[in-house]
Amino acid sequence: MTVTKTDAADLTAAELLREYEAGTLSPVEAAQAVLDRIERDDPALNAFCLVDEETTLDMARAAADRRARGATLGPLDGVPVSIKDVLLTRGWPTLRGSTTIDPAGPWDEDAPSVARLREQGAVFVGKTTTPEFAWKGVTDNPLTGVTRNPWATSRTPGGSSGGAAAAVAAGMAPLALGTDGGGSVRIPAAFTGTFTIKPTYGRIPHYPASPFGTLAHVGPMTYTVADAALLLDAICGPDGRDWSSLAPPDVPFTEARPDDLTGLRVAFSPDLGFAKVDPEIAASVAAAAEVFAELGAKVEQAGPGFGDPVEEFEVLWFAGAAKVVDHLPPEARARLDPGLREICEQGAGYSALEYLTATARRMELGRIMGLFHERYDLLLTPTMPIAAFEAGLEVPPGSPSPRWTSWTPFTYPFNMTQQPAASLPCGFTSAGLPIGLQVVGARHADALVMAACHAFERARPWKRWTP
Repeated sequence: MTVTKTDAADLTAAELLREYEAGTLSPVEAAQAVLDRIERDDPALNAFCLVDEETTLDMARAAADRRARGATLGPLDGVPVSIKDVLLTRGWPTLRGSTTIDPAGPWDEDAPSVARLREQGAVFVGKTTTPEFAWKGVTDNPLTGVTRNPWATSRTPGGSSGGAAAAVAAGMAPLALGTDGGGSVRIPAAFTGTFTIKPTYGRIPHYPASPFGTLAHVGPMTYTVADAALLLDAICGPDGRDWSSLAPPDVPFTEARPDDLTGLRVAFSPDLGFAKVDPEIAASVAAAAEVFAELGAKVEQAGPGFGDPVEEFEVLWFAGAAKVVDHLPPEARARLDPGLREICEQGAGYSALEYLTATARRMELGRIMGLFHERYDLLLTPTMPIAAFEAGLEVPPGSPSPRWTSWTPFTYPFNMTQQPAASLPCGFTSAGLPIGLQVVGARHADALVMAACHAFERARPWKRWTP
């Protein structure tokens, strides 16, 4: 059956590619459907800070011409993708949600992941919103205002890749590039009912180097695990600009699809030993862990045994934030997000000894998790202990802490250890808000994490947002 232009915005990347191959849909029709969806829904969501219809349609027409000639550039040729506005994109400003960056540029270089997608003929739809310099776990900034959650526009989509997640959830491009330094793809995936993976550090090359150092990963954000596999295959592999980038995997991620999980050793930790979890979320994630057992895995309730490393994470994160704004004159600093300004002042006050002490704690966490994964192949936890809360706030109402790190205890530990960690939908609260399950693997076990997520997705398909 021929897909209508309106329907095309709701197709996954894999579905679009099948339609292209069958000749029932063109990349131009798909791009126009996505642009129409953005025009319709983004005024309420504010997921995009830049949309360039002319460039998008030019890229789509070029993709259609290549397909007509049988000369496609790669598996993602003609597929719409959005790019988080912290990743360099040639010809488009990368303002990072800040009024302190000159839009004039020059903007003459692509980040490695963006370059790979351009080489493959992907169709760039626009740049998605981020908190200023991607500093927090929700998405609002002084430049573009507040980004909202498609499931409830009064709620946050999370952050810092909140615009990317909202765009995917709302059908405003099936693929998105995000970044994650403390949960920044997993938080919004959990809040918006979408899929993501923060891969092993170095799996996707990152340039320019993040001021947050080796905490920050690039990650694919999609509606399905299969789409994330397509995107991962396209953007992983070494890049000379990133000295820590890894070689491509031996087997493509698109082939990581087991029929069952027989024999897999899975640990389920409902709270990591220190997190307080909303009862509805706890029940949903516990039920999701049972699905792994139904699929053949040996599931045990067990935790890694470390305490909350939030203080050490904040030393590393806040010091990184201080480095971000170190070059700014006082006038520009006065225009920063007030919360960012506060953590930069705090971060600038840490001594080298305090930073190295935090680094030592990070190394100890890595040791603990390395030994843990000798006993267990995967670790399951909630992605978030709470559901999406009011948009425009850094913390939920009534929070005893002013900082976003107080409500995302399951994400930042695995930035410190550089492990692959995915988030996939596993249910809804009674208010109809999505709940996320986090799947963590040992370093370099990205394919195993993806395979397990694919098996869960097949066993428990989830409901997509509809307007």
